[in-house]
Amino acid sequence: MPTGRVRFFNAEKGFGFLTTEDGEDVFVHISALPAGTTQLRQGTRVDFSVAEGRKGKQALSVTILEAPQSVVKAGRRPAEELAVILEDVIKTLDGVSNQLRKGRYPDDAKAQRTAQVLRAVADDLDV
Repeated sequence: MPTGRVRFFNAEKGFGFLTTEDGEDVFVHISALPAGTTQLRQGTRVDFSVAEGRKGKQALSVTILEAPQSVVKAGRRPAEELAVILEDVIKTLDGVSNQLRKGRYPDDAKAQRTAQVLRAVADDLDV
């Protein structure tokens, strides 16, 4: 079974190309991915079998060996620091919810700041 890396994969279209260690490009369809996998990230190391298709070589039975390290994940805040930030966000949201219970929306400036903080925290949590 050849080993290679994902050159690119378009999840919307359901296909992409793998590059073998010999530098040869191999077509890969979403149906060849492991069960439950719908996406391959560029640079992911994979193991696969090859069959000759109508338009050239096609990958079958793809096995993910090693995913590339996420740049976002490597640059995330330490978990302990994010825990403190989340506690502050909870306090802020508690204040906003108390205002909403009283039938009042927060003023525009506070609403915008709260939304910006929530987006920033979501970006830190998301990989």
